[in-house]
Amino acid sequence: MTLCDENHTDPLLDEAADWLLRLQEAPRDARTAEEFETWLARSPEHARAWASIGRSWRLIGEVAPTHEAAWKQRNPTRSRRRLSRGTHPASGWPRRIAGIAVAAACVAFLALSAPSLMLRLQADHLTGTAESRVITLADGSTVTLGADSAIAATVGSHERSVTLLAGEAFFEVRRDVARPFTVKAGEVTVAVLGTAFDVQLTTSTATVQLEHGSVDVGYSREGTSGNAHLAPGEMMRVDRQTGEMSRNPIAKDDIAAWRNGYLFVSDATIGFVAEQLQRYHPAWISVPDRDLAARRVTGLYDLSDPDRALRALVEPYGGRVRAVSPYLRILSRL
Repeated sequence: MTLCDENHTDPLLDEAADWLLRLQEAPRDARTAEEFETWLARSPEHARAWASIGRSWRLIGEVAPTHEAAWKQRNPTRSRRRLSRGTHPASGWPRRIAGIAVAAACVAFLALSAPSLMLRLQADHLTGTAESRVITLADGSTVTLGADSAIAATVGSHERSVTLLAGEAFFEVRRDVARPFTVKAGEVTVAVLGTAFDVQLTTSTATVQLEHGSVDVGYSREGTSGNAHLAPGEMMRVDRQTGEMSRNPIAKDDIAAWRNGYLFVSDATIGFVAEQLQRYHPAWISVPDRDLAARRVTGLYDLSDPDRALRALVEPYGGRVRAVSPYLRILSRL
């Protein structure tokens, strides 16, 4: 699998993807640039493969590269003529490839920073990448906020409510029959009196893990609703689009395992796990291979070394972790 569309099987596309990564890893290496120019000038098919990789890069990065002209089909005859005149083949490519790396950095910055800026306007408490903190609410309940997470809290004489705006949090709630405690995570609401539980919010699901006590999990979206009751040692994953609820047992030690530096997942997709590891990795993580992203895994991953966790995630399926730059990781089956 390459950076190109997953339906392509042309080996030239694989070669073009490898050239993209090699040039970005060594943008100032004259020999690499010269070898690339030779490869590009071999035939119009080589030029078309390079242009196709450029289009795929734009899809992965969501915005066009700074030097978009670098992706346009090159004239092979012109390339050979320039080489015969003695023009150094590396003269233009370092700048172009550096421009692509800069574009990747800009995309990563926007992807990671823009949501954070919005959260700052809504959140009472939030954390950064790989950061966690313990928050004591006005009623004495505590919230352990996971990495890259945010909450808004309201604790008054008649209500106790927390909205999980992003990420994950573990709640230890002081019992108060007169003031039930509610946690809202997207379309999902968790209602308790006093208990300990974990809530995780992603773009597609909301997950509740119950350590002790009891909780009621409700879903409401556009006329669709549902409710379920959780017992200790159970977890509930709710699809945010459909409201479908799936219940599974979970060992006590695996509940909110991130507090001890580990990520536990049960029958989750690689795309889902990559989204969780994103909160612990300073680089933007992309999984353009839809088939790879849809593979399901169960396991425990070390959050102290997210690159190692990514490798452990995809290597059993023939995947690789490509460090395109300090700001981008691509998971693929190259």
